[in-house]
Amino acid sequence: MKTLTLANIYELQGLKEEALEIYKEILKKDPSNSDAKIAIRRLSGMRKKFLNVNTQMKEYFVKMQDDIEFNEFERWLLKLWN
Repeated sequence: MKTLTLANIYELQGLKEEALEIYKEILKKDPSNSDAKIAIRRLSGMRKKFLNVNTQMKEYFVKMQDDIEFNEFERWLLKLWN
């Protein structure tokens, strides 16, 4: 059964796409569900903000060879979340 609780669990586990799909299904069944609306807005905004960023930085992350590169990656992460 797809519920807000399950969607929240997926979201907390980093399964954002799966959570988003559940929120959309909930909203289809109950168009007045404000929790689902808020979650969809939040996750859709995150998707737009990070579009293609993860693939670019994944390669950088995989190829890091020293502490300097690690520090650069860490700074990049901090900029994203602030």
